[in-house]
Order: sequence, then structure tokens, then C-alpha cells
Amino acid sequence: MKDLPQRLPQPVFSRSFGTGSREMLAVHCSLAHSGTWRGLAEAMDGQVAITAFDMLSHGRSPDWDRNGDYQDRNVDAGLSLLSDAPVDLIGHSFGATVALRMALARPQNVRSLILVEPVLFRVAVEDAPEVARRTQEDSKPFVEAFEAGDEALAARLFNRSWSSGAPRWPDLPEATRAAMTRAIHIVPACDAAVYQDRSGVLHPGILQGLDLPVLLVRGGETQPIISVVNEGLARRLTNARSEVIEGAGHMVSITHPTETAAVIRDFWAAL
Repeated sequence: MKDLPQRLPQPVFSRSFGTGSREMLAVHCSLAHSGTWRGLAEAMDGQVAITAFDMLSHGRSPDWDRNGDYQDRNVDAGLSLLSDAPVDLIGHSFGATVALRMALARPQNVRSLILVEPVLFRVAVEDAPEVARRTQEDSKPFVEAFEAGDEALAARLFNRSWSSGAPRWPDLPEATRAAMTRAIHIVPACDAAVYQDRSGVLHPGILQGLDLPVLLVRGGETQPIISVVNEGLARRLTNARSEVIEGAGHMVSITHPTETAAVIRDFWAAL
């Protein structure tokens, strides 16, 4: 991996975990930070060295300056970390949508792609519109709180919807709640990417042309829309494998790192 160059409009923070010979690049989920990959690195038992960066408005990276498209800016940050040697690329939730676009942009630098609970909801809009509508209906309290300017309440509602298996909001440290509130503005800013597919990932031939081994992972107790997304992506990709980790929710790679590591090792062994 190479250090992030200063040519980025806003340089972001990155860190590494593990000393294994297999290099991975990891993109975290919304309202989290790069440190959430530590558990997976430890569960890989010395097999990997994970480099992870904080997306804008997360962790130690600066707040997004609201210029350009939020997903584009983080895709560029991730691409800046890639070197000529192929790596295994992994992303969780919104980070998985960033990782997918990175793989599409630089497939020659990606050895394998692992998408954990990707939130490319446009798949459901196209394949199962009733599921997409239900998800949007369920998110109305969050939208109303955000539009009313109550970002703390919006963060709490968002956390309630997507953090199954993780600590409840009152049980989180104050610093963690503050970090989530700090980042909550990026969630509605991502609608164009996740619901509308602004970048055209789902345009005919795009995913079908991605000739990479792809692993799709979801928790068995996750939101119904994620099942639709994973199944839809598996149909569109030419070399995809799907795995379900029973008993896990949306935060599967954080709450179940050992099980996540096991399906990754099996995926790599089958290549």
C-alpha cells in the first residue's frame, strides 16, 4: 500500500492492522471508522495486513467540505491507497458501495472483492420495489428528525435501524455517540449513490464486465433489503459467491469477526 498523497482535496487518515503477507484494503461503514477492522484482522490469524482509511466526516479524517459527491470523494481516497500489486478489497455497508466502485475503476489492482452488507438499494428498487418502498417508509422518522435539525436524534434512529447485534444507543460511550452525530449528515447525501445509482454501476454490462472473484456476505438477521441486494448483485456479477452468517445482523463484520474471517478464508481457498 502507498500513503495517501496530498493531491486529494481533503487528505484522509489511514492505519494498518496485522502483519500477514496478504494485503487487504478496507472501507468501513457509515458512522464508524477505520478501527472497526481490527477485530477482523485479529481473526484472520496473521494471514493478512489490512490497511483501512477513515472516510470524510469519520474518525480522524476531516469533515467533508460538501463539495462534489460524497461517494466520489471517498472512492478517490481509496484509489489513492492502491499500488501496482493487486490487493484484496473489502467494504462494509456504504463502504461496500465505495469498494465496488473502486474495483470497477481499477480491476487490475484488485485480487478479490468482498462486499459485506452492501447498501446499493437501487438493486431492490429495480428487483423488488415493494421492499425498497418499505425500507424508505421505515426510515421516515430518521428523515424527519434530520430535516428538523435534530442530528443527535437522527443518529440515534439510524443506529437503531442498522446496528442489530451491536450495543444500543444508551449503552454507547458518549464519544461514540458524538462521532455518529458528527457523521450523520452524510447519510442523506448518499441517497443519490445508493437509491438512484448516480454513478451507473447497474447500467447494462457494467457489473457483468467485472471479471473478479466477488464474495457477498450478509447476516442472517439483517434487514430484508440486504438479502435482495446481495441476490441481485450475485445475478449481475459473473463470478460471485454469497454467504450468510447466521445470528448476525447488519454489523456482521464487527460483531462476528471470527465467522466473517472463516467465510473469507473459505472463499480464498476456493479460488
